[in-house]
Amino acid sequence: MTATTTAVHTGLTSATTEDRAAEYRRRGWWRDETFLDDLRRQAAKRPHKLAIAARRLADSRTDTLDYAELARLTDRFAGALLELGVRPGDFVAAQLPNRWEIVPLMFACMRVGAVICPIAPVCREDELRHRLALTEATVCVTVPEWDGYPLASTVLALKDELPLEHVVVLGGHAFDDAIDFHDHFVAVPHEKTYEGRLDGRELAPDDPFVVLFTSGTTGESKGVLHSQNTVHSGVRGYVDTFMLGDDLVATVTSPLVHYSGFGQGILAGVMLGGTIAFQDATDNPGLLDLVERYRATLLYGPPPTLTQVAAAQRTDPHDVSSLRHVVIGAAPVLQGLVDELRETLGARTYSLWGMSEFGPVTITRLDYNQDWAAHSHGGPIDSMEIRIDNCNDPTQRASVGRLRARGASQALGYYKRQDVFAAELTGDGWFDTGDVAREDGRGGIRVLGRAKDAIMRDGIVLPMAELEAVIAGHPKVTEAAIVGPTGHIDDTILAVVVARGDTPPTLEEIRTHLRDAGQDARFLPERLEVTPALPKTLTGKVRKVELRKLYATAAT
Repeated sequence: MTATTTAVHTGLTSATTEDRAAEYRRRGWWRDETFLDDLRRQAAKRPHKLAIAARRLADSRTDTLDYAELARLTDRFAGALLELGVRPGDFVAAQLPNRWEIVPLMFACMRVGAVICPIAPVCREDELRHRLALTEATVCVTVPEWDGYPLASTVLALKDELPLEHVVVLGGHAFDDAIDFHDHFVAVPHEKTYEGRLDGRELAPDDPFVVLFTSGTTGESKGVLHSQNTVHSGVRGYVDTFMLGDDLVATVTSPLVHYSGFGQGILAGVMLGGTIAFQDATDNPGLLDLVERYRATLLYGPPPTLTQVAAAQRTDPHDVSSLRHVVIGAAPVLQGLVDELRETLGARTYSLWGMSEFGPVTITRLDYNQDWAAHSHGGPIDSMEIRIDNCNDPTQRASVGRLRARGASQALGYYKRQDVFAAELTGDGWFDTGDVAREDGRGGIRVLGRAKDAIMRDGIVLPMAELEAVIAGHPKVTEAAIVGPTGHIDDTILAVVVARGDTPPTLEEIRTHLRDAGQDARFLPERLEVTPALPKTLTGKVRKVELRKLYATAAT
């Protein structure tokens, strides 16, 4: 099979932007409605159905909102934003953990015509400055501290050097020059004050809606700008792949400030009229209680999270008979995890690959092969196309090479850096994902790793992401990265690991572990380094450029 058969051909190869938009609408990937329309429809149709279950771990409580309450709080929060002077086109930054308040805040931004800028709580001063300055956010909602870091005081200290007008703090004690979130957003019935005065402000389907920042593995992070329609097409493709309906009850482990959390989580739930459950801090065994309590039908998360969930189920079994889908993103799925989830949770496992610029791109399908997630990242969702190019000649297709994508889910661009976004596009609209992939033999792909990190043996690209996942499963390892110290394509295969316990693995133990897992002998590490921690971006991606600098120097 050649890579040309991997692509989903929509007949839009040479179409204009206008033609593409018309075709996307004709196929239902774009629409004239918005997510606010979805919320209003659910509030009218099923007002008392549970929309959100948000567990507060430290407080041992779960906050819940039904659809009527979510719609009412959306209008209340919208009025609160107007009280702060937020105008159409303004940016509102939300640096929040998974708390219920972020849900009506997101819809309130749509209501007043503002663009929401989600920021992870792990984001520190320099990156906060960059994101707030680039977007010129007029309001920043944050928490007093996260993981011991003083977020609220950090944002307040930046206020004088930024266009930032208001800092709003959710929870904790009062701060000088800050607004208490509860007092301003929750306690005052702004929806009565602004009744009839919110109309005509809200975002249209094709207006900028959200800006998501990239991980910044090679430099300054970029703001990926999406409309509601570009997000809708990704969310639509996701729910259609699994044939999800209003009986959806999803337990989401992803941060709600990330695409997978708010898109495949909150927006998918509201679009379908389902229920979304989440918790505000990491307690992976505790996810089983959410599944049991709310009769979850879908569990979404990365491999390490789901590995811990499966282990907890063996130790302390819960009733998880309602689960139908376990969806894994962010890393390759291994056969052992597929087997373990089937045995402990009784659910089928699916693999998803995506990126901030598109959202979900490929998913393994509802087919006869329950193990396919361990071999593939799946085929493209209906609104997307993929192709694999020869790494040295992008005009030639290949079975292994550079992965490109295009389709209705493509972002509007990088905010204030449209030239950088345009540089990643071919003349006919194919976006360079920066990843190397191979065909899976069934019209889909297996992502091997980042192109800039690629190492080859005998003309074959190492499946670096898969190797890393296997090594991380060694009993003496918690995390692993494969890197070429000099960055050359024929570089030494270096495994950098974080040891579990006081006795690190030896190189031969790692090599034996990989052999036992069925990995090609040509891909076994030739060098091993042990480190206390892997350098990472804010989104948890390993900064391999730092590892190359460190271990290229160590080798000289």
